Amino acid sequence: MELSNLRPAAGSKHKNSFRKGRGHGSGNGKTAGYGHKGQKARSGAPRPGFEGGQMPLYRRLPKRGFTNRNRVEYAIINISTLEKYFEDGAAVDTQALLDRKIIKDELCGVKVLGNGELTKKLTVKANAFSETAKAKIEGCGGTCEEI
Repeated sequence: MELSNLRPAAGSKHKNSFRKGRGHGSGNGKTAGYGHKGQKARSGAPRPGFEGGQMPLYRRLPKRGFTNRNRVEYAIINISTLEKYFEDGAAVDTQALLDRKIIKDELCGVKVLGNGELTKKLTVKANAFSETAKAKIEGCGGTCEEI
C-alpha cells in the first residue's frame, strides 16, 4: 500500500449537498432527505439562530463598543521597511510599495511610522506620517509629501 493508492472505504463518503425534493430518480425521493415528520421536515421551519423560544445567544450576549463608519484604514509601513526595500534617492509612493508587495492593495491609505533607522535619502509620498518618521526621513535629507 502506498499513499498514492489510498482511497476511502466503500460507502463511507457521502455527497453533502444534494438537490432536495427532486423526485425518486434523484436518489432521495419521498421524504427528500428531510426524514419523517417533525418541525424540520415541514415548511416554515425556524430561522437560523432560533432556540425553541429560549432567549437566543445573540440576544443574551451584551452589546459593547461602537464602530466608526468614517474610520480611515491605513496600511502601516515602518522606516525599517523603507531602509530594507529602497535604494538611496528612490521615490516611495503607493505604486512602488505595491510593486515590491509591501502593501496588498491601494484602496487603503499608507501611514509611515518611525520604527527603525534610516540612512538613505528618500522622497516619500504617503497619506500620513508619524512625527518620528517625518523627523527621521527629513534628518537624512529626504522629503515627506502627504497625499
